[in-house]
Amino acid sequence: MILDSVQKTTAVVAGAAALLLVLAGCTGGGTATSNSTPVDGGTLTYASGDAEPTCLDPHVGGNYPQALLSTQYIEELTALDDGKPVPALAKSWTTSDDGRTLTFTLRDDVTFTDGTPFDAAAVVANIEHVQDPATASSTGYLALQSITKATATDDHTVTLTLSRPDSALLESFSQPWVGMESPKALERSQAVNCESPVGTGPFEVTGWKHGDRVTLRKNADYTPLRGSTEPRLDGITWRFLPDSTSRYAALQSGQVDVIDNAQPDQLKAASSKGSIRDLDAPRPGASNRLELNSGHGVFRDEAVRKAFIAGAEIDPGIRSLFLGTAKRSYSVLSSVEPYGYSDKSLFEYSPTAAKRLLDDAGWKVGSDGIREKDGEQLTVTFPVSTNQSVPAERSLFQQIQASEKAVGFKVVLQELDLSSWYAALAANEYDVVSAPYTKVGADVLRILYDSASITPAPSGYFANLAQLDDPELDDLLQRAAQTSDTSERGDLYEQAQEIILSSGTVLPLYDQQNHFLLRSSVHGVQTTAVSTPWFGTAWIDR
Repeated sequence: MILDSVQKTTAVVAGAAALLLVLAGCTGGGTATSNSTPVDGGTLTYASGDAEPTCLDPHVGGNYPQALLSTQYIEELTALDDGKPVPALAKSWTTSDDGRTLTFTLRDDVTFTDGTPFDAAAVVANIEHVQDPATASSTGYLALQSITKATATDDHTVTLTLSRPDSALLESFSQPWVGMESPKALERSQAVNCESPVGTGPFEVTGWKHGDRVTLRKNADYTPLRGSTEPRLDGITWRFLPDSTSRYAALQSGQVDVIDNAQPDQLKAASSKGSIRDLDAPRPGASNRLELNSGHGVFRDEAVRKAFIAGAEIDPGIRSLFLGTAKRSYSVLSSVEPYGYSDKSLFEYSPTAAKRLLDDAGWKVGSDGIREKDGEQLTVTFPVSTNQSVPAERSLFQQIQASEKAVGFKVVLQELDLSSWYAALAANEYDVVSAPYTKVGADVLRILYDSASITPAPSGYFANLAQLDDPELDDLLQRAAQTSDTSERGDLYEQAQEIILSSGTVLPLYDQQNHFLLRSSVHGVQTTAVSTPWFGTAWIDR
């Protein structure tokens, strides 16, 4: 009972080792025992195929590449244990009977790496930084919308005044996009803070060579929050290697120790090698899905949206391209979310049904097979982020493009870098888009599908890319966000997902792919609330 057990009583400190999943000499997540004796020293080299962040401060914007890096040097008020919020930098909390006041009691033995004490004033400064429009936060800003005021009651007590009860707020505080940074560092210009944000974590940023690497060194004064040890590694070299073949070759040769964005063929090959292990860490929040823009162009017509969904042939591509490393989803939520709801019947491939829907909507087959109406072709613009979509996924999109052509859609795939992709979305220049979104808990549904999320966050990004505007859905999501009764929340979220899935604005594909490959010499890696690898207790055989 996630909030029933903590809202009206002081949270009890859980065993620190239970806060994260441990990978220590095994394949996949979960707790394991390593046969290797922990050793100190050495530098771990990580190679990322994800987009290089434009800012190392995860408050700014707030995407997954930032989370991957920042969890090494920034820590959060809460952590998760089996999906339930437990203490981290906050050692306990209470919630008022009306759910509109949340009071944190903070640890008093933690210091930022610039020597600034972690205290109530620091928490207030961080919340205000995330909520300041000038910060241009999206993920963090949306997670903290219910907070109207943060007050330092005393040196180690923070009182949050809320506009409404927020059953997801404690979960939200486990995310790096609202992690704690030195208030002294936050006083610097954003450009400077983006280069070298300051946290309380096991490592600190020492340099950033743009287009190449970020270097981190051990925080010698680290106060352990996760696990029972100080950092064993001397540091981390975080390289950016966008080419998947080069990245995997560097792992095989021992030039790097860990890689992300592993490709399906590499995952299959790694499973037969004793020298490389796979950490499969599905992200929380939303599944990988296509969003159909109901506020723009041809998809304003529900019949056309449902024709597109019926005309999308997906399963053969997932089987052939992902080689068993991805499983088809029929839910808008990740498989790790307990409130997920699926309805396979809404997403059956049926070109016959697609053609009938388009016929009834007045779209006639043209001379080239593309349907036409009122002198316009049935054209769908589909921008694709090459940084976020692995090659196998981009090939899947091409197969969907082909199956849609067979029923009369002209799908225009536009492969863009991340900044151009964001610009296309902000300009409403898309009809369909694959937009992964990571947030702990089913409250991600409110961020993605409440009509209020059609309005952009200060960063310019708006999360409701389906532009779904349904008062009944808004009411369900807002009620779910305000109740602490887990049974009631589950019922409300199920009703909400029924509306979302039946609206014809969403086409689920599979869980967000989140595989990391590690050399067998790497031990003690843990995963965070948002499924990023954490190296605070890691070591390397020497």
